[in-house]
Amino acid sequence: MIPNKGDIFIGSGDFIKQGNYHVKLLIEYANLKPDHSVLDIGCGIGRAALSLTSYLGENSKYEGFDLVKKGIVWCERNIATKYTNFNFRYIPLSNDLYSITNQKAENFIFPYEDNSFDTVFLFSVFTHMQPVEVQNYLNEISRVLKPEGKCLSTFFIYDDEIECKISKHKQGFCFPYNKDGFRLMSKKVPSANIAFKEESLFEMLQKSDLELDKKIYGTWSNRGIVSLLDFQDILVFSKKKV
Repeated sequence: MIPNKGDIFIGSGDFIKQGNYHVKLLIEYANLKPDHSVLDIGCGIGRAALSLTSYLGENSKYEGFDLVKKGIVWCERNIATKYTNFNFRYIPLSNDLYSITNQKAENFIFPYEDNSFDTVFLFSVFTHMQPVEVQNYLNEISRVLKPEGKCLSTFFIYDDEIECKISKHKQGFCFPYNKDGFRLMSKKVPSANIAFKEESLFEMLQKSDLELDKKIYGTWSNRGIVSLLDFQDILVFSKKKV
């Protein structure tokens, strides 16, 4: 139930330990319950999904999609065959880190009904997407979330206080290329890593009728809570109450 090391394309670290940690974050900060309907955006090769098989009950529903086909194939063979409430989809979206196709993330409509998920999450997905793509995903997340649902996602976010520091080359984890409301790590590969200015990102949330519930800085910018052991910044948001 663990992929071969050479097949894991979602970053370093202990596969099982990282998955368990992600589930812990979802329980603690996004109010995940064993009977929830869950959407895993950018599910990769099942790191969170595998850990969720031990937490979600038979009456729950898990849906995950990703643009890397081999991850979906592994999940279908090793998870979906054993857990019938887990479903995975390969969506061939264009991204300059993985593949170039005609299907753009900025126009992608999630293949799920309105108000259908209690919990939505994205780990290290928005850190590789352009603003127009992020805005579309936020719109879609707002659409598929139930009225009381929550979304937990990770970002690299900055403000005026740390912008000068992270803009310098060779200063740890840096984003030297300034754009309108965001900064790039690489000019040649725009999706390599992207940091968003907090003010701009929060405006995007408002446009999607989402409101921020929690903001937890990661350790990448040296302002996070080290005890959380999370590198990226964590944001939890929900639908605006009518």
